[in-house]
Amino acid sequence: MPVMKEEVIRFLDPKPGEDFIDCTVGLGGHALAILELNKPDGRVLGVDFDPQILEELRRNVHGTEFEKRLVLVCDNFANLEAIATKHGFIGVSGVLFDLGLSSWHLEASGRGFSFWRNEPLDMRYNPQSNTLTAEVILNTWSLEDIERILRVYGEERFARRIAKQIVESRPLRTTVDLVMTVERATPPWYHRRRIHFATKTFQALRIAVNSELENLEKALPQALNVLRSGGKLAVIAFHSLEDRIVKNFMRTKAKEGAIKILTKKPIRPSEGEIKENPRARSARLRVAVKVQQIC
Repeated sequence: MPVMKEEVIRFLDPKPGEDFIDCTVGLGGHALAILELNKPDGRVLGVDFDPQILEELRRNVHGTEFEKRLVLVCDNFANLEAIATKHGFIGVSGVLFDLGLSSWHLEASGRGFSFWRNEPLDMRYNPQSNTLTAEVILNTWSLEDIERILRVYGEERFARRIAKQIVESRPLRTTVDLVMTVERATPPWYHRRRIHFATKTFQALRIAVNSELENLEKALPQALNVLRSGGKLAVIAFHSLEDRIVKNFMRTKAKEGAIKILTKKPIRPSEGEIKENPRARSARLRVAVKVQQIC
């Protein structure tokens, strides 16, 4: 279920014949909505680093009206400009990032993204190109390095205690091992909060395994480069670290006169959407338009 689909479409405002890039295409929720509006000959370049989810999308669109207009590429969006150049998507009308992991990763990937399932501690979006797993971090990194990623990437208040318990509990092999370790390291009141007590630990590990923040910082300037003048950049972030990177990038580029920010404050999901899809509750959408440069 694509998050804030109506808001994204309203801001991107696809027209017939226009091309767009979805940098985190997933199962294609946003991309297919765009293709409905930019037909008959508008295209979408769908990029995703996960080969498995991309193959599922490829099967879903096979034989449909979208198949020829949806160009799918398995790559990291940190390489956005090279991908766009290779496939003829320079000067597009919009670039979309829907950051974080999808419901599919939590429910169907089997790679340990969810603390509700007993799975291997993998957490890689692309197992074919990344040797670093959550299991490697948990069982081989120093206490100080684990504490650092929990504190910085997870904003976890009990980072030191959890890191110490992780080192003492080695080896950890499954998500259940990790959840039980976090539970032992944290006070009982922390277990009764609305947010699961292992949420921030899992988030931190996933970000570290996939270099998510570093890749976002690399990709945002490239997104501006592939946009035409008047093209839109839309980013959906799900936690404060991502959103801070996007906010600071947009503010800097606005001061330079490269973009105009269209969302003075981030757009949040409606109450109806949150009720239908609770995972959307932390989503924040920021949008900017590339300004015509006059020399």
